[in-house]
Amino acid sequence: MTSATLPAAETVAPVQQGERIQIVDILRGFALLGILLVNMAIFSYPFQSILFPADPNMPWYDWGATWLIHFLGEGKFYAMFSLLFGLGMVLLMERVETRGRRFVPFYRRRLLALLLIGIAHAFLIWPGDILIVYALLGFLLLLFRKARARTLLIGGGILIAVPLLFMAAAAALVALGTLTPEGKQQIEESFALTKAGYLADVARSYKVYTAGNFLEITAQRIYDYSSMGLVSIFVLGFNILAMFLVGVWFGQRRIFNDLDAHRPFFRKLLLWGFTVGLIGNAVYATWIMNTPRYDPSIELLVATVVQGISAPLLMLGYVSAIALLALRPAWGRRLQVLAPVGQMALTNYLLESIVCTLIFYGYGLALFGRVGSAWGIALTVAIYLLLIPFSHWWMKRFLYGPAEWVWRSLTYLKWQPMRRTAR
Repeated sequence: MTSATLPAAETVAPVQQGERIQIVDILRGFALLGILLVNMAIFSYPFQSILFPADPNMPWYDWGATWLIHFLGEGKFYAMFSLLFGLGMVLLMERVETRGRRFVPFYRRRLLALLLIGIAHAFLIWPGDILIVYALLGFLLLLFRKARARTLLIGGGILIAVPLLFMAAAAALVALGTLTPEGKQQIEESFALTKAGYLADVARSYKVYTAGNFLEITAQRIYDYSSMGLVSIFVLGFNILAMFLVGVWFGQRRIFNDLDAHRPFFRKLLLWGFTVGLIGNAVYATWIMNTPRYDPSIELLVATVVQGISAPLLMLGYVSAIALLALRPAWGRRLQVLAPVGQMALTNYLLESIVCTLIFYGYGLALFGRVGSAWGIALTVAIYLLLIPFSHWWMKRFLYGPAEWVWRSLTYLKWQPMRRTAR
């Protein structure tokens, strides 16, 4: 589980198989399952539906499945990918600078290439894209590439606190505004208009995604990303950047390079992550089921604060559990099945979107709005179980996933070899 020695070379080249840290690929592969689990609701229902409380008339099994997704999934897996993104920058920087090359121009090209892929994904496949946010925030991450450990951890804590403070300020202003009858009436009317606008968007989404052709759905995708997707830069951006910094800290400490040496660290992280994370997320999941997200209320503030603290902790608990399991020979062999999935994580992320939109959108099976949370979990597992053998098949024959190949070719400004036999 230690990192391989970097081969001597005069030019920068994509990472080779022997240079990979397998636990990082395993974690990426695991994160893809969680990402699909959480995203399934946005694939199968209007994007704006996430702003509304759970339907009290849904069947008990869908209610329970929705609660479970909030409890174990929401907010944990994009955070895990964010941590790994920050870690990846450190590993890549070591490789590039070892060869005497300038890292910042190289990484900027890499981010621009990711931004192009994200734009294509958001507008042509699915409006819930996260790649655009990662690419844009990646430019800010460059400022912290050689920051001290104290700066990274304090900066991460501040970034987590910022949206919580914004939410607290908004909730306080609303509460103050309702102290007078006139103010209360104006606020209630404003929120009613906001709710009506979102309901109109929901109705439009049902119509277009169910029966629209590709061009009509593409227009709706662009609208949804412009009205909802871009908001994620402000809603999730602070937390994503915070996890970027934590990932840089992990990379600087070389924690994943030698799991055995960091066993005590992972045990402590597991204890705190699961103790605080499970309790906090259980509270959050229960609270958010009946709380609208378009109204900066005290109830939403409580849910936001609880999740803002407990979701990253539970994510770190997941990371620690997998790292500790990987140290056990039997479990280490079992977890290796996820490594090829993580090696082509970008391809599999895009594949999840392609498969799900073909299932739900009008130019596919047109099941939009007809699959509840319980069946959504079953569908998530089925799709993921297909990705595993596909990833193994592909990585035995090719050096990179197709999306990774495009990304690397754009980054290095040179077509990269694809087939293993071509080396």
